[in-house]
Amino acid sequence: MSRLLRAMGLLGLLLMAQASAAEKLRLVADAWPPFTDINLANGGLATDIVRTALKRAGYATEFEQVPWARAILGVGEGRYDVLVNAWFTHDRTLIGEFSNEYLLNRVRFLKRKDNPITFNSLKDLHPYPIAVVRGYAYSNAFDSDGELQKVPVHSFSMAVRMLAAGRVSLTAEDEYVARYNLSLEAQSVRDSVEFMPKSLSENALHILVSLKNPNHEQIVASFDREIAAMKADGSYDRLFHQHGL
Repeated sequence: MSRLLRAMGLLGLLLMAQASAAEKLRLVADAWPPFTDINLANGGLATDIVRTALKRAGYATEFEQVPWARAILGVGEGRYDVLVNAWFTHDRTLIGEFSNEYLLNRVRFLKRKDNPITFNSLKDLHPYPIAVVRGYAYSNAFDSDGELQKVPVHSFSMAVRMLAAGRVSLTAEDEYVARYNLSLEAQSVRDSVEFMPKSLSENALHILVSLKNPNHEQIVASFDREIAAMKADGSYDRLFHQHGL
C-alpha cells in the first residue's frame, strides 16, 4: 500500500508540473518606463523580472501592453492572468491575489525651481494644485485627503509639462520613472523643475494574479519562491544592472 501511495503521489506531482509547464500565462501592463514598456529591452525592468521568475517556476508567458484601465478590467474579467505592475489597494484584492513585494517605488514630489514650496506634511500642500495621473494610487493618506487640489491628467509627461508651464504647482511620480521621462523632455522643461527632498511614499510593487485563474494561489507562491531564489543567487541584481538601474 505504501508503494502505491508513493507512486500516486509522484504521479500527482508530475501532473502538476506538466500542468504548470503547459499553462501559458497572459501578462499585462500599461506603458510605465523604465519598468514596463514594449519598446525597452525585454519589456522593461519589471516585465523582465516577472517573466524571468515565472519562467524559472515553469510557466510560459505572453505579454500585452494596454492602457491601465483596460489592464485592470481585463484582470478582473479573467482575460489576463497577471498584472505585472500593481501597487496594493484593498479594491484590487477583489479581483486578484497579490504576490509579495518584488520592487520598491519611491514616490517624490517635483516643483518648479523658482517656487519656494516646502513639504513636511500633506497639510503644507493644500494651497497648491497638484497634477496626478488618473487611476494611480500614490499613498493612502494622499489619495484620501479631500483638501488637496488634485488635477487629473493622462500621464506624467503631461503633468511635468503643466508644472514647467506654471499651470500646476506640483506633481508626483516614482523617482526612476520621473528621471527616465525627464530625459525625454525638452531641456527647458528639465531645467525648470526639481525633486523635493522628502518622499511622499515608498510603495511595494507586486504582481496581481486574476482570481479567475483557478491556479492563482499556486502561481503567486511559485513567483514568490523564485524571486527569493533570484535575490539569493544574484540574478535579481544582474537584471537591474542590465537595465541601467
